[in-house]
Amino acid sequence: MEDFIYYNELYDLYGSLLTDKQRQYFEDYYFQNLSFSEMAENYKVSRNAVFKQLKITKEKLEQFEKSLQLNKKNKKILEIISIIKDEKIKKMLEETL
Repeated sequence: MEDFIYYNELYDLYGSLLTDKQRQYFEDYYFQNLSFSEMAENYKVSRNAVFKQLKITKEKLEQFEKSLQLNKKNKKILEIISIIKDEKIKKMLEETL
């Protein structure tokens, strides 16, 4: 479950950097909850091809995060926001995210 959330967070940040095919496979698997078999049937490819494409997509998302660290920075900012007492500043920071 933790992986599921992590990859969804990365997708929210870096999804636009993926190819159309990678986005479609990711969305079908993670958002539509399709199985490898269902996806293979839909795309007329093998289950192994679906598995490999999703693996490549996850690796790309991880590479983007390793280079840019936007997810890590967002979490740190949210942590800081949670301890800020001034509601005006809190709201301004939340709006920037």
